[in-house]
Amino acid sequence: MDITYLTPDETGDVEWPSFDNDKRSVVTVGAFDGMHRGHQAVVDRVVELARKHDAFSIVILFDPRPAFVHGWAAAHDGAEPGADVIDANALSGVDDRLSYLKQAGVEHVLVVRYTLAFAAKSYIFFLGRLVGKIGMRTLVLGSDAAMGAGRKGDVKAISNLAAGAGVFELDVVDDRGPGDVRIPRDWKPEMPAEWGEPADPFANATKAERRAWSKKHQAKLARAWSSTNVRYLLGHGRIKDANAILGRPHSVVGEVVHGEERGRTIGFPTANLGDDVIGYLPVDGVYAGWLVDGDQRWPAAISIGTKPTFSEKTGLNERVVEAYAITDDWLELYGHKVRVEFAGFLRPQVKFDGVDALKAELARNVEETKRLTA
Repeated sequence: MDITYLTPDETGDVEWPSFDNDKRSVVTVGAFDGMHRGHQAVVDRVVELARKHDAFSIVILFDPRPAFVHGWAAAHDGAEPGADVIDANALSGVDDRLSYLKQAGVEHVLVVRYTLAFAAKSYIFFLGRLVGKIGMRTLVLGSDAAMGAGRKGDVKAISNLAAGAGVFELDVVDDRGPGDVRIPRDWKPEMPAEWGEPADPFANATKAERRAWSKKHQAKLARAWSSTNVRYLLGHGRIKDANAILGRPHSVVGEVVHGEERGRTIGFPTANLGDDVIGYLPVDGVYAGWLVDGDQRWPAAISIGTKPTFSEKTGLNERVVEAYAITDDWLELYGHKVRVEFAGFLRPQVKFDGVDALKAELARNVEETKRLTA
């Protein structure tokens, strides 16, 4: 897979690469945050059509997320986030998204740095460039995609443009999955109070109960297969439901650093991740999952907690991630970049009456982790 990184100029224009003039391309566009099953359906369609028509398969990948750039600008007098600012709400880093695209068989990925000047370009201008510069034959989009200044380039507008211009086709993928869900407008992460994976609170609710809850919380509609819903589920400890949408375990990546080493003193040494964690951290609590270092993979009991310290890089309070790898071997991972994958929620963060009670609970967490990751 060929990867090209592109940065728009001050006017928002991009120097698109040149491809074979005798070969057309099938293209899709987006941030693909989390690369959930809806995104996968779109990408798989690009690859399918490209192979069918002997065309290039091209994914134009925006980084950072458009929502993050616009949100940051709104809170900082129109300034854009610098390269050192961490998007703590991004489900996955660009490297993870690229890894999936490679596995899916995509030939070319154009990683475009998303800027406000670039966002100000109309969808007509943008699509004209894709046709003229990279030979776009077919544009593949999800059912509710929108692009260009003011997000005016929705599926209907682009369909009309394609029909009128006659130089490219629009292929709309049914990426909605099981339908819509309702999410509170101003929700915040909330740690479950009980032990065990939280269930869907509306699994057996009546329509009247759903309407009453939605009205009380000013809930808005979102697709079940969406990055928004995945964040909401992770923010409430519903790991299994989030993983079902992602099609794989949710994960974060970080470098192992020296911690306070309290776990080692009680027989549960942990790998502590540094501050620059890439990926969305689920709500505070203890989880079952895996610790992955290169080709090595161990079941792990994972703890996430929040410190009172404020982080300038994320704009949020600092989070602590500790993973206890269940192995008889001594692991020396300091300085290693590792992946922490989540399989299920075990319990909330609580204070125990002494070291013995804590050790007993950690031992139970280990046994439950073994069961969930078997």
